[in-house]
Amino acid sequence: MKDALQDLSKSSEKFSRLSLSHGKRTRLWRLMYGHGPRNGSLLVLPLDQGLEHGPTDFFPNPPAIDPDYQFRLAVEGNFSAIALGVGLAEKYMGEWCGQIPLILKLNGKTNIPSDAEATSPLFASVEDAVRLGADAVGYTMYVGSPRQHDEFRQFEKVRQDCERFGMPLVLWSYPRGAAIDAKGGKGSLYAQDYAARVALELGADIVKLHEPDDSRSNVPKPYDTLQEDASARTQRVVRSAGRTMVLFSGGEKNDDDAAVLRKVEFYMASGATGVMFGRNMWLRPLDQAIALVRQVHQIMAKHPR
Repeated sequence: MKDALQDLSKSSEKFSRLSLSHGKRTRLWRLMYGHGPRNGSLLVLPLDQGLEHGPTDFFPNPPAIDPDYQFRLAVEGNFSAIALGVGLAEKYMGEWCGQIPLILKLNGKTNIPSDAEATSPLFASVEDAVRLGADAVGYTMYVGSPRQHDEFRQFEKVRQDCERFGMPLVLWSYPRGAAIDAKGGKGSLYAQDYAARVALELGADIVKLHEPDDSRSNVPKPYDTLQEDASARTQRVVRSAGRTMVLFSGGEKNDDDAAVLRKVEFYMASGATGVMFGRNMWLRPLDQAIALVRQVHQIMAKHPR
């Protein structure tokens, strides 16, 4: 108990040095110390796949199409927050208010059009997030898309509103588009490292990224000659994000429990603030998902931030 209190004291000292308004500081404290692991790390459950991928994502686990399933998992599994769009928040959040923090996703798209010119238009506002009692907003940015200039201008207004309302800003920083495909693909170290730096430069408080792969084909110099293992690549991406906190994607439901736990340990050891687990959690039967997330908590307890 004494060691846990000392770890909390150290991590809260780091938190106190962050350059944040009072509103952002209060909301981030609820996310990082009031819910979830409660040690400065973050464990987020996203539910934006119905929009981004369509209903087929729920086919492997039919009960998961009912958002109450994910809310139960978020609360019983003691997640730091649930991330979802305005329609789901308005229609389902009322029954769970105060039990789980909300990250309101402000923009999104379907996967019906090609990603060659990917863009993610706004369909909600920071004012909506305030009205709904959210503790953060989420924004998807398609780094490298031909529509990037439109995305930057749209993001500017969101960032300014977040500052005005004291709302933390989580950036889903996703490399996409024909130019990204021609320069090694969205999973390359080049793409993920650039996406991390973009989040820092644009003013995000937290960034969601994917673990970079080892592909070096067609990537720009000097990435084409880097010979780094998975740990070095992932740590490089975290460093590029600077003082923007990093969440790594937990991936799709294609891992057994042991693989999920290894992934969490790897991300936390690489310096990440936490993990965003969607399908790799809620496509499991509820009791199995809750049992797994309890083991995730045990790992994250060893990595206070």
